[in-house]
Amino acid sequence: MTLTNVEPIRILLVEDSPGDISLTIEALRGARVANELSVVRDGEAAIAFLRGEPPYDGAAPPNMVLLDLNLPLKDGREVLAEMKDDERLCSIPVVILTTSADNGDVADAYRNQAAGFVTKPVDFDDFLSTVRSIESFWLSIVRFPIP
Repeated sequence: MTLTNVEPIRILLVEDSPGDISLTIEALRGARVANELSVVRDGEAAIAFLRGEPPYDGAAPPNMVLLDLNLPLKDGREVLAEMKDDERLCSIPVVILTTSADNGDVADAYRNQAAGFVTKPVDFDDFLSTVRSIESFWLSIVRFPIP
């Protein structure tokens, strides 16, 4: 069973930078596809959210995750590895959205089954354009299974 156009796509943004959170919200606000954005600010909260543990019990699982690598408490690399090792979470697409352009980070992300790796631009307009490009592909073209 797949999502229809009337069902919002649930996105979990795992990001600790207030500025990047605001920019991502701004970019997704004008999305052509309805979306529900949840935000957590560290890796431990991300895992708790994904597993429906307190304080996130009852939270609907996301259809996709936008994951920063450089997070407090548990970094994004650890979050990605835990997700892909968990049978309940391994099929959720994870797009890395980070400041890192390090080839080792890119290779590690794909080795750990990331669906994509995007380096955040520093420029405001470029950042908005980048998030909107992610939205265009992942929210308009790709089909998600209902978890």
